[in-house]
Amino acid sequence: MHTTVIIGGVAGGMSAATRLRRNDESRRIIVLEASSNVSFANCGLPYHISGTIADRAALLLQTPQSLKARFNLDVRVNTTATAIDAARKIVHTANGEEISYHELVLSPGATAVNPYPDALTLRNVEDMDAIISAAAGAQSARIIGGGFIGVELAENLARRGLAVTIVERAPQILTPLDPEMAEIVAQHLEAHGVTILTNATIETAPAADITIAAIGVRPSVELARSAGLEIGKLGGIIVDDQMRTSDPAIFAVGDAVEKRDAIDGSPTLVALAQTANRQGRLVADVIAGKSGRDIPVLGTAIVGVFGLSAASVGWNERKALRERHPDSVRVIHLHPAAHAGYYPGATALHMKLVIDAETDAILGAQVVGADGVDKRIDVLATAIRAGITAPELAHLELAYAPQFGSAKDPINFAGYIASNHEPSVQWHELDSYGFTGVSTSDAPADHTGSALTDAASDEEKVLIDVRTPGEFARGAIPGAINMPLDSLRENYQQLEGKRVLVHCQVGLRGHIAVTLLHNLGISAANLSGGYVTWKYGQAARERSAQ
Repeated sequence: MHTTVIIGGVAGGMSAATRLRRNDESRRIIVLEASSNVSFANCGLPYHISGTIADRAALLLQTPQSLKARFNLDVRVNTTATAIDAARKIVHTANGEEISYHELVLSPGATAVNPYPDALTLRNVEDMDAIISAAAGAQSARIIGGGFIGVELAENLARRGLAVTIVERAPQILTPLDPEMAEIVAQHLEAHGVTILTNATIETAPAADITIAAIGVRPSVELARSAGLEIGKLGGIIVDDQMRTSDPAIFAVGDAVEKRDAIDGSPTLVALAQTANRQGRLVADVIAGKSGRDIPVLGTAIVGVFGLSAASVGWNERKALRERHPDSVRVIHLHPAAHAGYYPGATALHMKLVIDAETDAILGAQVVGADGVDKRIDVLATAIRAGITAPELAHLELAYAPQFGSAKDPINFAGYIASNHEPSVQWHELDSYGFTGVSTSDAPADHTGSALTDAASDEEKVLIDVRTPGEFARGAIPGAINMPLDSLRENYQQLEGKRVLVHCQVGLRGHIAVTLLHNLGISAANLSGGYVTWKYGQAARERSAQ
């Protein structure tokens, strides 16, 4: 009988197995899974630790018995594949079996990085059970790593009543976000009792009853390497756009393979269930003789902590400035309400778009807030995939009712700002213009922008805060001069002959001020995202300096 063997279950492997059965009723399909669970909701594991997902069985999506009954799959759990004899097309297992195949699909996933012998990790149901057991008699926990899994664990262990510390080697948590965006999440975690140590290691962190390594993962490629398959520079299995490895009879999907970045086509590693599911489905179609090609990845991701959500897609500003010339990168910040302000419960969305300054293509985006984050990041991810430019976001027709959005949705607002092509300055560029004495050594890159830069000019530089006197009194950028927007027409003569940078609370009044000054013959630029962005940026800088 024609036989396809799949090594590894969960997202990629089980998607491949079930899709292949729907494509072909006659072939034999064998799934080898090293753990005791072939199909489980791995993204839900942290939430059973806290009891948010109370029923452990809810995480176990399918069993070998249910998969046999519905799909006639031969699923073998607790079965470890130890070697692949590619020449003879045989898989060897730890219990001495030799399983022949016509096609082999590798879906081994990724392995948690854990250099600490006494630290736990979280990758599967067994890991979750071990953490729950350790937490039962514990009062404190330290989590090594402040990525998505790290902050989810921090929330759920804190909900169990443990004193939780995140220990992050980098200057910030959540490195897919830029510093000023990650700082919003950091402050929210601290407000809920989580201690955050940046620029820190396990050696410098206080001891705790439980230590969990959430440093990241690396592709599980041991089988592939021993079989002579090509491994990429990033450590993942090399596959073509039909998921075929360097051996035409062996395919690979999911966290173990290198992907292509959707922005520039470069190799990248993305360990996300949605990507693994999509690739599993694709490889089943290819094996069955159907057409299909893998597409590059954007790495769209979201995390929730104590009611706050943070999401990203594509490149952050750091990566854009590393990969592109600074003058070809444009960044906008905005802080609109998630839904109509007059409807009760409106909260702020903090949004950032990274844009190609020459083509207006969206390179990436970040959204943080309590409500509506998932909707906006999904629209932005779809826009990038569809080739919709940043200014064209203004024309999207999005569902509106006051409890869900605004007549001018935050996505539309981002399009309006992008279409203005307004001279702007980023929070980390201020002292490049002489407005503050704060160092920019930890800005995303050595990028000083061009909005006000003129090396030959000796014009006086002024930072004008166009907020109300009351707002100014509650907190101001050092060196700023308060000149409220509504009094600007009467006072603009004071700015003639000067290099002017204006700012307000979030950027809208600053934009009005810039257009007014331009119409009055005075060149000016706006501080992107206003005082709110600057304040979070300054807090991030202070955190990274600790």
